[in-house]
Amino acid sequence: MGPKKAEVVEQKPLIGRVGTNLKIGIVGCPNVGKSTFFNVLTKSAIPAENFPFCTIDPNESRVAVPDGRFDYLCEYHKPASKVPAFLNVVDIAGLVKGAASGQGLGNAFLSHIKACDAIFHVCRAFDDTEVIHVDGEVNPVRDIETISEELRLKDEEYILANCDKLEKTVIRGGDKKGKPEYDCLQKAKAHLIDQKQLIRMVDWSSTDIEILNKHLFITAKPIIYLVNLSEKDYIRKKNKWLPKLKEWIDKNDPGALLIPFSGSLESKLVDMPEDGGEAYLKEVGATSAMEKIITQGYKALQLQYFFTAGADEVKCWTVPKGVKAPQAAGRIHTDFEKGFIMAEVMKFEDFKEEGSEPACKAAGKYRQQGRNYTVEDGDIIFFKFNAGAGLKDAKKK
Repeated sequence: MGPKKAEVVEQKPLIGRVGTNLKIGIVGCPNVGKSTFFNVLTKSAIPAENFPFCTIDPNESRVAVPDGRFDYLCEYHKPASKVPAFLNVVDIAGLVKGAASGQGLGNAFLSHIKACDAIFHVCRAFDDTEVIHVDGEVNPVRDIETISEELRLKDEEYILANCDKLEKTVIRGGDKKGKPEYDCLQKAKAHLIDQKQLIRMVDWSSTDIEILNKHLFITAKPIIYLVNLSEKDYIRKKNKWLPKLKEWIDKNDPGALLIPFSGSLESKLVDMPEDGGEAYLKEVGATSAMEKIITQGYKALQLQYFFTAGADEVKCWTVPKGVKAPQAAGRIHTDFEKGFIMAEVMKFEDFKEEGSEPACKAAGKYRQQGRNYTVEDGDIIFFKFNAGAGLKDAKKK
């Protein structure tokens, strides 16, 4: 009797847009520190003139994703060109209670959120008499509840309108093709409206996810909660609101990240020379939260990257999680995907441990992978492809 076949685990598609040019939006009530946070990101961003074909609105910033592995490869190869991975961040103006029904500039802002793929939810846990809170007193738990409910109400409004449309065509008009979509939206409606559950909280089937991805519900987007503390509270790692916020998130958005930061401290650091900032942090016994925030924002978009590395260039190539080798090759050039032969892969950890590519080969850690290979974050890859007339090694980008 032959060996048992390994059980194939069904890999569900991801909820949300599939692509590499994804965005994370900054949301929150007015005067909680969103603009301060965005300005810190913008000041730390690579100047836009380095990317002549990339037009970015004033409220959008392209921030390099910090990564020690990338720094190590640049130090090792000393390349002429260094291209890190980027996180696209959009600053969305403050939301107020009633935004879903058009309060403030609610509808415009909610449509901006819909165009993003994940959310940085900034809430305020600092007191400052000069920065007046829109609701009078500071209460970040109330603020989070306000924003979360506005986002849910916007999805509720959208789902009711779409269910009505589909009911006319599917139930009254007998359109069988639209039945799966109608059933899926009815299920979503029950969770969202009757049970007040967010779309991302539900365990959906692969078929449901494909239907939901046509609609891009706001409550399907992953959220990272950023708590803006005073510099004093951030340094001493204490604030009365942190346990209450953690309790609310565990109950209402289990698994979501809560990252404390200090907008005032980060603003101060970004205006200092690099060595001055490091000395100040050492003096006060703190670390900047920006690296963690940017890295986690990138991960929330279900993105990862592989490296191509050589003397000409060290580059991070952004791909969706779960992508196969030929599609990853297609990020470099479509011909690489069409004529894909193999991917020669080293794990970054192996490269660092062995010290060079030849040493990795000698240790059996330089592997040739076929078209079914799933690219992993941090792979160092050299693609071979058929250039039509014959075999040609893919130029190391």
